[in-house]
Amino acid sequence: MSWRERIEGDALILRGKPCIKGNRIPAALILGYLAAGRDQTAIMLEFTDLQPADIAACLEFARDLATFEGVAA
Repeated sequence: MSWRERIEGDALILRGKPCIKGNRIPAALILGYLAAGRDQTAIMLEFTDLQPADIAACLEFARDLATFEGVAA
């Protein structure tokens, strides 16, 4: 599965921030919860519309962003 199947940016939803498809939960919010030490179960209890694959997609999304090769100024 590709994160693109679960995460999308729509200019009409949260100003185009990448969100879980079908709702207004930003990928960055899920990543922030994971970074703060919350586990998947706790996140899914708070956001009952989430599926385990949505959380995995957020991590894949972050990995792809982290592997972007930029040119140092």
